[in-house]
Amino acid sequence: MRTLYPSGEFHFGIYPGGAAGGDLGMLTGPPDDFERVTAALRDLQGDRRLFTVRCYDSFQDANSPFRHAPSAPTDFVRYAHECRPLDLVLQYRSASADVEGYLSFLSSRIQRYARLLYSVQITEEPNFVDGPDVIDGPYPEVARALVEGVVEAKRLLRSLGRPQVKVGFNSTPTFGPGADFWTGLSAAGTEFLDSLDYVGLDFFPDVFRAVAPDGEPGDLASSVRGVFQAMRSDWLPKAGIPESIPIYVCEHGWPTNQGRSEDRQARVLDCTIRTIYDNRVQLNLGAYSLFALRDVALRTPDNVDNPFSFFGIMTADYQRKLAFETYRELIASLGT
Repeated sequence: MRTLYPSGEFHFGIYPGGAAGGDLGMLTGPPDDFERVTAALRDLQGDRRLFTVRCYDSFQDANSPFRHAPSAPTDFVRYAHECRPLDLVLQYRSASADVEGYLSFLSSRIQRYARLLYSVQITEEPNFVDGPDVIDGPYPEVARALVEGVVEAKRLLRSLGRPQVKVGFNSTPTFGPGADFWTGLSAAGTEFLDSLDYVGLDFFPDVFRAVAPDGEPGDLASSVRGVFQAMRSDWLPKAGIPESIPIYVCEHGWPTNQGRSEDRQARVLDCTIRTIYDNRVQLNLGAYSLFALRDVALRTPDNVDNPFSFFGIMTADYQRKLAFETYRELIASLGT
């Protein structure tokens, strides 16, 4: 029998790579500097015993042009150690609906990285069917890949003596017709639910749609709280997912492109994370991962209108923004 976290335990993580998906495809910047990334991760983690490194590896048809880098960050295993395990996302990008190939890919990756894992996320934003091809929602049979992938991942981890590794999937906020994604999962069965350790959310409040000023209805704090209340009371029950399954924040951030200040980025992170933390027991929220450590690109007149290049709490050349210290202090004061 699963139970809600009685003590409200909560841990943090971050995506440390220099590549990001945008509405027009993948964006890549200068190569990752391992020493500088590692130093930043060490400073953010401080003395917290758990800090996860979010990373992505992708399955794609063998006969398809390989348009995107297979993993991000490149050689992500370099950043992992005992107290900094991997939050590994295994993406499904198969235009031919090769679910069997995806399951074989999943098996090979879990066996390769099992000792380094904190969690394995099966597919990336599978509910976002109208999204760009850098996420998994547009690909055929993605729901089947999700369900069978969760079951297979947990079965394999148990066989490898790593049952403590969390297995889950994520989504974006789901309103209107998108609810069909959740009702479709209701037929997944008990083996799926018994294998599921968390459900994740990627969300970016006040980025693509402005929120109301602080203190007014619809402000940032109430918007954040409302999304998780909807997920817990509406979306997850449609899929038959009980309250005992925690929600993880898998991706959240706020960019500093044209018209968006570093000061506002720091304040958005502080308000969002504290709101999530304050509701962690009531809504069973167990983890938060920031997107991202650094920007994809240096600011130029040609790219300032593209928010996807500037989600970092460091610039592309590793200069710290105000939000770096904000996030470091939140981890120190709130993290498990």
